[in-house]
Amino acid sequence: MELTFGEILLWELLGTAALTLLGCGVVANTVLRKSLGFQGGWLLVTFGWGLAVFTGASIAAPSGAHLNPAVTIGLLAAGKTDLADVPAYLTGQLAGAFIGAVLCWLTYKLQFDTHDEPENTLGIFATAPTVRRPAWNLVSEVIGTFVLVLWVLTSPTVKLGEGGLPQFGNSALGYAAVAFVVIGIGNSLGGPTGYAINPARDLGPRIAYAVLPIRGKGGADWGYSWVPVAGPLVGAVAAGLLAQVLPS
Repeated sequence: MELTFGEILLWELLGTAALTLLGCGVVANTVLRKSLGFQGGWLLVTFGWGLAVFTGASIAAPSGAHLNPAVTIGLLAAGKTDLADVPAYLTGQLAGAFIGAVLCWLTYKLQFDTHDEPENTLGIFATAPTVRRPAWNLVSEVIGTFVLVLWVLTSPTVKLGEGGLPQFGNSALGYAAVAFVVIGIGNSLGGPTGYAINPARDLGPRIAYAVLPIRGKGGADWGYSWVPVAGPLVGAVAAGLLAQVLPS
């Protein structure tokens, strides 16, 4: 059954809001000094983001659980989604990411209010490079997103094998499979830029940070904000075009 514009928007909004709430939440838990997860480290962050993807994707299953403009654009480039549906996906994803970031702030408001370095809290919401070289930072985001989207496009699903026995491929793991991939990307490729690999996941929370009344906060670093948007989209298109010519 085909979904309406409003149905796609709703499921993508709910799923992306859950993803961003839990993803920004695990970073807040490790960064904010009066949180129980303070100094939990990079592994906690990457596993938290992976589980955030699992949760959001499970919620947004009715819409196909894109949750990410890069996934939507990659599917479009590979000829696996309709152009007419793209605005609904992108709108739901960006709105959901903004809402999830606001909910994260509400959850940790007391910790934000008492944090001794409020000017350094942007990283809870949005990514930043460890070494600022926009062209190379763009390369990092392109590569990380290429891996994610190529996996989405080529991941095996259920098919009948010899004797009519089903071969489940990655589908047997459900949305846990993509969570594992996100954890792997974070641990292996996330060091240079924080692995946005999702324009909505970065831009929505960055906008939220800019407007939220966080005491003593710093700027939203708009000068860098184009990198975690453009990089994932370029990587996604490259993965989608490659998927079209790969043998099935």
